[in-house]
Formats: sequence, C-alpha cells, structure tokens
Amino acid sequence: MTRTVDDVREMADGIVRVTWALPLGIDHVHCYLLRRRDGSWIVVDAGLGLPGAGERWRRVLTDLGVDVERIVVTHFHPDHVGACAILAEATGAPVFQGRIDHAQSERTWGADRDAVQLPEHMRRHGMPEAEVEALRADTDALLRLVFLPTAPRPLDPGDRVDGWEVVHLPGHADGHLCLWRDGVMIAGDAILATISPNVGWYPDGRPDPLADYLASLRRMVELAPTVAFAGHGETIDDPAGRARELVAHHAERLEHARAALRHGPRSSYEVSLELFPGELPIALRRFALAESCAHLEHLVAGGSVVRLAANETVLYEAVTAAR
Repeated sequence: MTRTVDDVREMADGIVRVTWALPLGIDHVHCYLLRRRDGSWIVVDAGLGLPGAGERWRRVLTDLGVDVERIVVTHFHPDHVGACAILAEATGAPVFQGRIDHAQSERTWGADRDAVQLPEHMRRHGMPEAEVEALRADTDALLRLVFLPTAPRPLDPGDRVDGWEVVHLPGHADGHLCLWRDGVMIAGDAILATISPNVGWYPDGRPDPLADYLASLRRMVELAPTVAFAGHGETIDDPAGRARELVAHHAERLEHARAALRHGPRSSYEVSLELFPGELPIALRRFALAESCAHLEHLVAGGSVVRLAANETVLYEAVTAAR
C-alpha cells in the first residue's frame, strides 16, 4: 500500500519540500512549495496521479496553511506531471509548463498519443518480444495515473515566475525546466545527488540527448548554484561539483558503450545488458535500453560508431582505423 506522504520539511526560508511515495522503480518524488512575495505559494511538480492524490494534497496544504496561486511543471515524466490536473482542481491554481514539455506531454500521455511508437522503437532496438509486450502493459497501467493539465500557460527560458528565472536544462527530458534565484536552484531531475538522471534516446525526441545533457551540466557549472533542491534523493550542496562528476561518469559510460561493440555489431538492447547487467524490472530495462541508445547515438554523432539500420533490428558497429 502506498503511504500518503513520506515527509514534509522546510528546506530553507520560504521553501518547503513535500515527498510522495511512489510504486515505481524509484520509490519517491520531491515536490516543492515556494513562498511568493505576497505570501501565497507556488507548487513545483505534482507527483504521480495515484488514487487519492487530490485528498492527500489538500490535507498537506491545509496542515501547512498555504494558499497555492501557481503550479509549475519541471518536466513531463509521470512522477512529476501525473497529478497536475488533480492538484490544479484541488487548488484552483493555473498550471505553467514549458512549450516543448507540454507538446511532449501530449505526444506521450495525451488522447491522441501513438500507442505503437514506443513498443516498436524498443523492438527495433533489440528488445525481445515478451519484454515488449510487458512494456506495453506497464505503459498502459502508468497511463491511468497521468492527468495532464488543460491548456497550461506557456513558459519559455528566461521567463520569470515571481522572481525565479526559468532555466532550460535539457537531457533528462527535452523540455526540462528549472527555477533559479539567488544561487538556489529548484532542479527537478536535471541533477541528482547519488544517481545519474536517466538520459534516453526516444523516437520523438531530440537527436542527441546526451549532448544536450552534457551542455546542461556545463551550464550548471557556469551558474554554480550554492544549493540544488532535486526531484529525488538528497539536496545537493555542491551542484557544480556534482555536475563535473556526472560529466566524468558519462565519459566513462561512452567508453564502455564503444567497448561493448568490440566483437562486432550489436543492438542497443545487447549493449544495455553489458552496461546495466543483471535482472531488471521491465520499466528499468526500458530506461537501460534508452540510455544505451543515447550513448550509442552520441558516438554515432561523433563518428566513432555507425548505425546499421538495413535489417529489422537496428545495430551499431564501432568504426575501426581500417574502415
């Protein structure tokens, strides 16, 4: 049984973290309340649309005695946007979402979504048929927990939300937005303290999401926040240092991805078994495959790997000196 709430904690003056338990591969998500100048509040991210989400939000907001005037979405992943319409109905507050992110939300979770595209993409990249069917069932179940906002108000990079600057840091999601003010970053999943945010290559996404993410990490170093409040895990007290660690991590993973091709062409799924060994639940194997794809496509863009797509299954091959 999912707990109603893990924790409600004041992180700094005017910043409250609300942590919701999740029945997913990651077991919680952090949402944030930001006090506005007039004493009302902004909610950043809404959690997953689990049964009773509206009542749980009402209870927390009532206990805190806060009046929510705006809801901001960092990115379209279900644990962040899933309860958005529910929270909007509970509070009467308008939802603000990035233009890129809203479009991707609709493509992924909306009424006109292409239900075949993701399973077919995974199949083309080597996922066995039984796992493709399990993924399809898992996605259908998750779809029932996502309640998209109706006509959210658009956000663009450089906009300001009550003094917070909107910063576009793509990679984990094409339209991922963060809020930045006075050295403080509300980071969503752009940076996490102890795990690497998943960077996946998907059929309707940008062509080189790993390049996007590495650029976002460099931007994080340039901004040099004093603290980053993340969507999962611990608060990050040295975001620039953590960003440098993640750059090094991905450089090492790129080496491992290319090394996985040492014996000849392989699919992304086969490479994922080497980069992420062991038994994984279907949702996590999907992320492993997508991340392996992202690294292989980055190597393709750099010219050290070629994509062989003539057959039903997409394969990747390392470029050798003799080639």
